[in-house]
Amino acid sequence: MPSPLRERCEGLASLQLPAATVRALLEMLEQRHPELYVCLCDETGAVRRHINVFINTEHMRDRAGIETPLADGDEVIFLPAVSGG
Repeated sequence: MPSPLRERCEGLASLQLPAATVRALLEMLEQRHPELYVCLCDETGAVRRHINVFINTEHMRDRAGIETPLADGDEVIFLPAVSGG
């Protein structure tokens, strides 16, 4: 978990949650870590525009988006976009 998001999940560097899809993972986060969830998703449940979601090394948008299936051992990484000059 990137440092800026750790304060939203009790300071944990990583979470281990069993989920079949990215959507199911986000639903679990909504239940177990609601403060983290609101940083990742908007009120419609869509991933916020400034959050990049990678499954292992592939961006979810290059796969099936929020419906991307997850397998045992997959690592899902949430990265806030960095911009500026």
